[in-house]
Amino acid sequence: MKKISVVTPCYNEQENVGILYEEVKKQFEALPEYEYEHIFIDNASTDNTIKVLKDIASKDKNVKLIINARNFGHIRSPYYAMLQAKGDAVISLVSDLQDPPQLIPELIKKWEEGYKIVVGIKKQSEENKLFFKLRKAYYNLVTKLSEVELVKNYTGFGLYDQLVIQELRKIQDNYPYFRGLICEVGFEKACIEYVQPARKRGITKNNFFTLYDIAMLGITSHSKLPLRLATMFGFLTAILSLIAALVYLVIKIIYWYSMPMGQAPLLIGFFFFSSIQLIFIGIIGEYIGNIHTHIMNRPLVVEKERINF
Repeated sequence: MKKISVVTPCYNEQENVGILYEEVKKQFEALPEYEYEHIFIDNASTDNTIKVLKDIASKDKNVKLIINARNFGHIRSPYYAMLQAKGDAVISLVSDLQDPPQLIPELIKKWEEGYKIVVGIKKQSEENKLFFKLRKAYYNLVTKLSEVELVKNYTGFGLYDQLVIQELRKIQDNYPYFRGLICEVGFEKACIEYVQPARKRGITKNNFFTLYDIAMLGITSHSKLPLRLATMFGFLTAILSLIAALVYLVIKIIYWYSMPMGQAPLLIGFFFFSSIQLIFIGIIGEYIGNIHTHIMNRPLVVEKERINF
């Protein structure tokens, strides 16, 4: 029998993990030709999530649990859990039920057709319309900037053949942009569209800083275009400044006594170019920070406990 690994990262999701477990179990009861394991990786939850998962794992040996020594963030922890999966295929499924477990049979069907990667494409969402449009605009921006062809409106939800997981293990990225790495490995992909349901229980653990972090990681990991735009814009503004200075000098020579020097152009020009410099220093800083993170080579996750492995 082929084995399917379902990987679910969680942090303070006591209202959802039990329901998700039941939903996944129900899907595989309808797929008796497959065996499965459901790996939960908990990012040191401070509510009753760990207790709920331990109770489930004590009754069902298909459920495996990794408890992290501390909160290692929403980028490293899910990726680490996927690398631990031993199934013939690995399905990534978030714990807030916004990735529909009902699509598991369809993901497996596409995999059996020969696709090594089957990704879920979020064509619509029941979340706030403004947030959905902002996310869509970000996906469009990253796709245009990237040096590899990325998948729009793809959050990581999908199925990945064990061959893909083996390639990811070779990369040894300690702060990975998973959505980009999946496109980097280059296997043929199948896409399944779905409508993302709204979160019904609990509150999202993402905030501005976590969303900004993954947004910048996506850009700096797969594109040098912002750096090159900064260089080109620097050359352009230097040329325009030189032309403006020469024009101003000529006019001043012609109208020496009638043309005042003026403070406004100096102040406007000073603040404009200062702000541009700060923006570009910030861009360079993001790339340096990315390099710094990789040079430190810290572990993806440190485990506190494993259950049912």
